[in-house]
Amino acid sequence: MYAFGIPQEGIARLSSTDSPASRREQEFYEPFADWLQGDLEEATIAKPLGGNAAGGKWGTPDVIGLFRPRKTDPIQFTEEVIAAEIKVANEQLIVAFGQACAYKLFAHRVYIVVPNSAKELKRLDALASVVGIGLVTFDPTDPKNPKFSVMVRAAKHEPDYFYTNQVLSQFKDALEL
Repeated sequence: MYAFGIPQEGIARLSSTDSPASRREQEFYEPFADWLQGDLEEATIAKPLGGNAAGGKWGTPDVIGLFRPRKTDPIQFTEEVIAAEIKVANEQLIVAFGQACAYKLFAHRVYIVVPNSAKELKRLDALASVVGIGLVTFDPTDPKNPKFSVMVRAAKHEPDYFYTNQVLSQFKDALEL
């Protein structure tokens, strides 16, 4: 079965093999995609992915988005890819940072999304600023109202378009390419 043109096993879903933290994390994928698109306005389309749809341990962001010019925009800029990694467990913060660094290969902007109670938040804030990764915090107690808040905006950079094309070709239906 396919959803968004991706095999169902590649879409974030609950299964008996998922850890409690993984299941809990997946509850925030859709709210963050909506927030990235609606409130932050850094994406014209954003979709939750998660799982391992792109293959490889760090090949699939939890949320992927595109920022496209509207047909009515006087300046028609190049589309931008946005990727985000969400973690709910404190012991996964360095993993999130590593994954976010890997996403910079294919995305113009990258975000790490972590609980506002994260133990190493100041250090993660400093690291994110140094490498241009955005940092967003949220309330992990309420998936329906996570109260996302930007600590550091993601800096735009030019990705390696070989990897951009490779990754986006796997998600072209989801992103309406």
